[in-house]
Amino acid sequence: MSKPVILCVEDEVEVRDALLRDIQPFAQAFKIDEAEDAADARDAVTQCLQADRKLALVLCDHLLPGETGVSFLVSLNEDPKTRSTRKVLVTGQAGLEDTVKAVNDAGLDHYVAKPWTKESLQEVVTRQLTDYVIEHVDDLLPYVSVLDGARLLEAVKHRGRHE
Repeated sequence: MSKPVILCVEDEVEVRDALLRDIQPFAQAFKIDEAEDAADARDAVTQCLQADRKLALVLCDHLLPGETGVSFLVSLNEDPKTRSTRKVLVTGQAGLEDTVKAVNDAGLDHYVAKPWTKESLQEVVTRQLTDYVIEHVDDLLPYVSVLDGARLLEAVKHRGRHE
């Protein structure tokens, strides 16, 4: 089984490094990829899909060179191959109009304001990835020690009753 992918899209190297460092505990069950702008992120998504991997989560800044993060997330939501990807906007710059667009048109799952705390980011990522694997992964047991184990075991039990 190939690991599902977490993609971090952030143009500022220091911020991207902080994101990657804070989500490192998820690396045992997920492949962590990074991109510096929307074009780079599209390439990463294409490579992920060509490798037959699931794109589980995108953590995306809003202010990126070229195309905004919200616009990129909207495009993910419009593509049937990436619509189910969990989408988290990590920004301090999105105004109300952009945030509403992200919620309404990008299927935004969560908004994380910068600066974040490691604990709050890990809590959001845990919740989003737990939701994703329950919905899209057949064997949940490999994720029990990394994500919300109680919820995953409950889902395994629930599935067992319906087979």
